[in-house]
Amino acid sequence: MTAIMQIQSNNFSVVELFAGAGGLALGLEKAGFETKLTLENNKWACETLRKNRPNWNVLEADIIKIADSGIKNYLKFDGEIDLLSGGYPCQAFSYAGKKLGLEDTRGTLFYSYAEILKELKPKMFLAENVKGLVSHDKGRTLQTMIDVFEEVGYKVYYQVLNAINYGVAQKRERIAIVGVRNDIREQIGYDYAFPQPIDKKLTLKDILQNVPPSYCATYSQKKKEIFALVSQGGCWRDLPQNIAKEYLGGSYHLGGGKTGIARKMSWDEAGLTVLCTPAQKQTDRCHPDELRPFSVRENARIQSFPDDWEFVGSAAEQYKQIGNAVPVNLAYHIGLSIKNYLNGEKEKSNEQLQLKFHF
Repeated sequence: MTAIMQIQSNNFSVVELFAGAGGLALGLEKAGFETKLTLENNKWACETLRKNRPNWNVLEADIIKIADSGIKNYLKFDGEIDLLSGGYPCQAFSYAGKKLGLEDTRGTLFYSYAEILKELKPKMFLAENVKGLVSHDKGRTLQTMIDVFEEVGYKVYYQVLNAINYGVAQKRERIAIVGVRNDIREQIGYDYAFPQPIDKKLTLKDILQNVPPSYCATYSQKKKEIFALVSQGGCWRDLPQNIAKEYLGGSYHLGGGKTGIARKMSWDEAGLTVLCTPAQKQTDRCHPDELRPFSVRENARIQSFPDDWEFVGSAAEQYKQIGNAVPVNLAYHIGLSIKNYLNGEKEKSNEQLQLKFHF
């Protein structure tokens, strides 16, 4: 019988790629991971990271160049990395051969992620992506990624997680891909398991109290008049038919519910996926009481960022950084499950995993 490895540590090391504004990194930090390097090519996202964590090693660079030159040249840390994290874009591959290996994914950002994984060989990795990756190209894109990860030497697990189940007042489904280095898996003696949903489901009423003032996008007068006709929790279906036809245009006769159009949120529901721009016609998220979109800090709350996490750049840039981020509390729960696994601790009870989060 394989003995269970006991690493027992509260400060695991993590290197993060595609770091953005730090939602994933902050959640992992709260779970007990020490950030050794973050890699991001967006200037303003890097400034956000530096402003909030001056002690972090923030590398502002193109991941393709870093993967080619070697990330260890920039890593001010000599020990073994416990976790590599980051969400690379979902990209299609060319299926020229029978089996797609790492070399065949050249030219994609996934290749750069996998190359850095191969170079660092951390104990585990975490990759986060859109839910659509599961079905992208009939599942072949995801299978190719899994094949490459296995080629590099990892046992791979994946699951679609909804942020609302992990202390986030937002319905946001993402795929989490976790890999365990084969020798670590053998030493620990059992498979990694994703975190179980927690009991409490948050609503907008739970999190949007006493929100600090911040920039807020505005609607045109005509759009305000449209939303004045929509009830809380409603959408374009609340509009008189002639107004609905005019507002939806050609979309009016298309199939589907189109419930994101002229959508006014309710205090008694969780938010919908926070987007990079606050006022898109096809995906409106109007404030429950006021004729406006959510403000920068309201969107940050919906993404479970604490109020003291500041975003740098123009208002549009701040909205974009928040919309692109991994919800902090979701990252925390995934990070905690990874930490417990590395510590040789099988899944803890939901009571032990409740996150007391203060804005």
